Formats: sequence, structure tokens, C-alpha cells
Amino acid sequence: MSEFVIPGQSPVSLDLHKCMRKTRGGKIKIAAGSKSGLAIKLTIFILLGLTVYGLLTFDYKNIDLAKAINGTWSNLKVLFGQPRLTYSSFAAAMRALLVTFSLGALSTIFGALIALFGALLCAKNIANPIAANVIKGFVAFIRAVPTILWVLIFTVAAGLGSVAAVIGLTFHSAGYLIKAYAESIEETDGGAIEALKASGASFWQIVSQAILPASISYMIAWTFLRFEINFTNALAVGAAAGAGGIGFDLWMAGSFYFDIRELGYITYIVVAAVILLETIATKIKARVR
Repeated sequence: MSEFVIPGQSPVSLDLHKCMRKTRGGKIKIAAGSKSGLAIKLTIFILLGLTVYGLLTFDYKNIDLAKAINGTWSNLKVLFGQPRLTYSSFAAAMRALLVTFSLGALSTIFGALIALFGALLCAKNIANPIAANVIKGFVAFIRAVPTILWVLIFTVAAGLGSVAAVIGLTFHSAGYLIKAYAESIEETDGGAIEALKASGASFWQIVSQAILPASISYMIAWTFLRFEINFTNALAVGAAAGAGGIGFDLWMAGSFYFDIRELGYITYIVVAAVILLETIATKIKARVR
């Protein structure tokens, strides 16, 4: 039995052993139950039930499951164990990889430049609240539409090729980075901004003296994250929009030639490129910080 004293009131007795909730195994429950936790558990249970029901009622068209698994395993062994270029060369694969890299880099650079000015217009600590809400709503709409769909929309206007791919990737990148940059700007110390305003500093002086120095490291981190996303998106865009690149070679090997060995070789090239980009981005972000 313990007593808690509230100023101005009489002591309150509380039996801690009665307040502690225990499991069947005798362990004390630290986290209290909540409606949100119950809703999450119920959702997971329903999804698992639907998954099991779908697997049991799915029309497998008399497929021999054991034979299918064995065939898949054989294909995987050939895919990753026997990579080989048949219809292309290593030099051509590197040129295609450079095209994909260029698509991702250009769209990221253009998107970051647009996002920098867009974020200044929708960061709530420096922008007009009404304008900020309008821009954020428009940006949310841009992000809601998948990147590949934006690329296909601009393909109608610009035609198949790298131009439509870069415009579509840039459009979605700008929407993504505007939100990220704006949140970074909103984390800036308000005291520094108010001090500059009190001293008569202009808007661009506040941006250059207070906002950018405080948020530049976060912006760079978000930009490199978006570049990695654009690089992987450029793989799909290369085939869908006719922009070329290693994504187009990947699609040709898997769908046109159906050469599993070449598909595996290109996959290894893509994985190595992604690891290299991640390593470079990590080192650059560490130096900036």
C-alpha cells in the first residue's frame, strides 16, 4: 500500500499490486491496452484470414505444386548461379547503366531545384498559411499518383523517349522533395528567424543565413534518398516509356529473349550499382554532417 500526496488535498492510498496487470505467465504488462492496438491486431487477424482463405480457394488449374516449386528452384539456380551475356556485351551493359543513371540524376537535380523554391512557399514557419496549405494539397495529389503513371501521361505529350521519362520522374520527385524540404525547414530554430526579422533582414537573407545552414544536411540526405528511388524507377521507365537504359535490356532479356542467364547477369549489375550508390551517398552525407 502506497500513499500519494496532492498539494492542497488529503493523501490518497493506492495498492500498486492491484493496479498491476499480469499475463497468464505471471509477467507484468507494461503497455496499457488501447483501441488503436486492438484495431491493429484485428486488422492483422482479418488479413491473415483472407490470405488463408484465398490460398485455399484459389483456382490452381491442376498445377502440380511440387513440380512448380522444383521448376522455380531450377530457374533460380540458373538465374543467379550461371549469369552470362548472350545478346549483349559488357560494354553495352555499362552504356545502358549510364543511361539509367543519367535519367535518375537529371530528374533528381531538376526535382530538387523545383522543390527548394516550392518548400519555401509551403513551410509554415516562413510562408503564408493559406498558400502553404494550397501547395501542400497539390503536392499531396502529385505524390498520390504513381511515378510510372506520370511518365505515361507525359509520354502522350512528348512521345516515347528519354524526355517524357525525365519530365515524369522530375514531376514526382518535386512533389516528394517539396514535402521533405518543407518539413526540414519547419524544424529550423524559430529564434534565429525572429532575430533576423527584428534586425531588418530580407526574406532571402533569412533563407541564406538561418534556414539553409540549419536544414542543408537534411535536404542532402532526402535528395540522395530520392536519387536512389529515381534510379530504381528509371529501370521500369526505360521499358515503359522507351527511354532505353539497363531497364530496357532487363525487360528484353526477361520478356523478349527469355534468356534467364542474361537476366541474372543484368540483375547482378543493377545490384552492384545500387550498393555503390548507397556507399557514395552515405560517405557524402557523413561529410556534410
